[in-house]
Amino acid sequence: MAQGDAKARLSADDWAQAALNALAEGGLAAVAVEPIAKRLGTTKGSFYWHFKDRAALIDAALARWEQRSTDDVIAEIAVETDPAERLHRLFAQVIDYAATGRIELALLASADQPSVAATLRRVADRRIQYVAELLHELGLTAGQARTRAVVAVSIYHGFNQLARVSPDTLPTTEKQRRALVDSAFESLLPTRN
Repeated sequence: MAQGDAKARLSADDWAQAALNALAEGGLAAVAVEPIAKRLGTTKGSFYWHFKDRAALIDAALARWEQRSTDDVIAEIAVETDPAERLHRLFAQVIDYAATGRIELALLASADQPSVAATLRRVADRRIQYVAELLHELGLTAGQARTRAVVAVSIYHGFNQLARVSPDTLPTTEKQRRALVDSAFESLLPTRN
């Protein structure tokens, strides 16, 4: 395939993913058309074929991140029939992501931007809602489930921050990570008599 054919085949999704990669590496300011075009091996013309402007690219990247980091995770976890197992798998997956994922921190650093703020708010609300649904299925009242879901999402954000500011405090082995996930998971469950 000629290089021109490869350039012609770039999709809006390719651009959105490249924007997310740039965001993870350098924050929202790194989402710039020319450097992303260079990284993709194409020209700005390819960008303008898919997007009106940089704001449209950012919106597409935010939508892609929201889909992948929340909706797709929930769909993947939903195959489990047991709500306790879904919650445990969710915790294991997000703790692993929090240790390495940089996109969310970059977005949080740009939370003063209206489109970023709106996306972060939707994602937080959806995550809290989903965890609350699982906890409610496990026997907590709706109010208890919501409170513990807020705690659960806060644990995730705290872990994400620790991975950046004090990575040596986090578990390094699979066994240590599993113990952390188990501890967090158990703290959210209803007490059994």
